[in-house]
Amino acid sequence: MTIIAPEQAPHFSDSLPQQLSQIARRWTPVEELQDTAIAGVQLVRSDTATSFSSAVYEPCLCFVIQGSKTVQLGDKEIVYSGPSYMASAVHLPVLGRIDHATPERPYLAVKVSVDPQEVAGLILDLGDKAPPVGAESICPEIDCGLCSAPMDARMQGALYRLLSLLDAPEDIKVLSPLARRELLYRALMGELGPRMRRFAATDSQVNRISRVIYALKEHYAQPLKIRELAAAANMSESTLYHSFREVTRMSPLQFQKKLRLHEARRLMLAEGLEAATASYRVGYESPSHFSREYSRMFGAPPRTDVSQLRGARATPQPA
Repeated sequence: MTIIAPEQAPHFSDSLPQQLSQIARRWTPVEELQDTAIAGVQLVRSDTATSFSSAVYEPCLCFVIQGSKTVQLGDKEIVYSGPSYMASAVHLPVLGRIDHATPERPYLAVKVSVDPQEVAGLILDLGDKAPPVGAESICPEIDCGLCSAPMDARMQGALYRLLSLLDAPEDIKVLSPLARRELLYRALMGELGPRMRRFAATDSQVNRISRVIYALKEHYAQPLKIRELAAAANMSESTLYHSFREVTRMSPLQFQKKLRLHEARRLMLAEGLEAATASYRVGYESPSHFSREYSRMFGAPPRTDVSQLRGARATPQPA
């Protein structure tokens, strides 16, 4: 993918991808998702391609510096290569696979968690300056909660300024909030800006769906009551169902099921719960039903899957 720098970009913009790659490799000595000294910023590296793995994306910006990956959200598939970025507007259960990575040229990515209130505050400062949706958009579905776009030179520069603070830890406390704000500003002014603004607008339909998603995330173990969700969102049941599918590419029931299975997996892996106990904890009444759905989603029965995860070397999480 070729990035053409705008005239106003710094004269060294052609070297930005290389500089980003160098700093990311320096701070990812091992193959895993790694926290950094900058709050809300994580790095991931993989030296090999991977098979699909399941995860739940939180509201975030994910930047692929080098390599390529595929993300599946319901019936939608996004393939993006560095330098590019992806915006997750809400919590979304996805499948992710690293497509291209070698020890000589590893997959390198950055995940920056985003506070929706931070987005809303910056949008107020911007007013109506965010550009309209472009005809050549990679993600034509404006209401989809997950979309990607190339990183232009300005965004690459903003990302570099944020990551370069890792080499100057004494500056992180003061400068990292400014660097994060610049990066978020570039995202809002870029190709995905209109989508991010629609999710932040309190009177928009997709914002109401984001509140439904939050309610499902907080109460995933309870029986699904579409009528109550629709009433809380001030929508009809049919409108809720249609709009929910536009944002998440799945039905509310499918969404809830994925959240339950992810949490059950976490409970078994991190807290050592037995499969039956974990299944009841997340809202299943039948352990056998839980086991069947777990196997369909993760490719193995609960006990086998958790044993494999415990015995295997940690693999990078989707980012």
